[in-house]
Amino acid sequence: MFDIHKIKIVLKKAFTPVTIMLIPHSNTKPFNLKVPSIGVFISIILWFIGTVYVFSVAVDTFEYHDMKRKLNYYSQQFLEVDSTISALKKAENEFKKLFSLGSKEKIIENVDTSDSGSIDIENLKEQIKKTMETVGEIKDYLRLQKDIYLATPMGLPVAGNITSSYGKREHPRSGKEDLHTGLDISSGSGSPVRSTADGIVSFSGWSGGSGNFVVLEHGFGFSTCYAHNKMNTVRVGQKVNRGDVIGYVGSTGNTTGPHVHYEVWKDGRSVNPHAYIKGRS
Repeated sequence: MFDIHKIKIVLKKAFTPVTIMLIPHSNTKPFNLKVPSIGVFISIILWFIGTVYVFSVAVDTFEYHDMKRKLNYYSQQFLEVDSTISALKKAENEFKKLFSLGSKEKIIENVDTSDSGSIDIENLKEQIKKTMETVGEIKDYLRLQKDIYLATPMGLPVAGNITSSYGKREHPRSGKEDLHTGLDISSGSGSPVRSTADGIVSFSGWSGGSGNFVVLEHGFGFSTCYAHNKMNTVRVGQKVNRGDVIGYVGSTGNTTGPHVHYEVWKDGRSVNPHAYIKGRS
């Protein structure tokens, strides 16, 4: 039962006014502003949330511009490659015309010995070598970006409604406050549970209160967990792609109904899966 007296004390403290004094540099009188204590607390919370949001947007913007800068650089390199190839084709056509004359004398008579359009073979070989190195760098860069993309969890593992979010909550069975390290997604029993990223199955089996449990390792520090499955359809060591079915929704273990408990881990600690629902890293 609620303790009315304690609630009144808490409410009284929350709405106790706090005086904020603004002292101007001029000779005008100080300005006093009275606000409830809870107002100051809410302002601090909103400021903190705003700061975190601005920081996350700044990080995303920096990553976008960094990738754009690299792609612009590589595009310039491709233009230089195209220019080199065009020069080679032009030289090839000129040599074909000369050799089609049929005799050494005619070739010598018609060959253009002026400097215009001449080709420095050693210089050209050096340019081709640098071009191939650049192409290799481009392929390595794009391969790394693709690997990171495929290893990053995206979306939800099952179609349904989020009934319990990440963070502190009152446990539905014990009633005690605890840290909920994932998302609970309610869905119909037997609905397919899908991997949210490419990876390898590191665990598939029974795990106490988690029931039928699947853990996937994705690389680049990412792991994901899927609990309370009706049944698992993957085995340890199996490779899976994003979207592959790894089990079916159930209510095995400690549950109050059919759902998937979904967790995202990064570098050995649980993180809020909400950040990865729409594909953000």
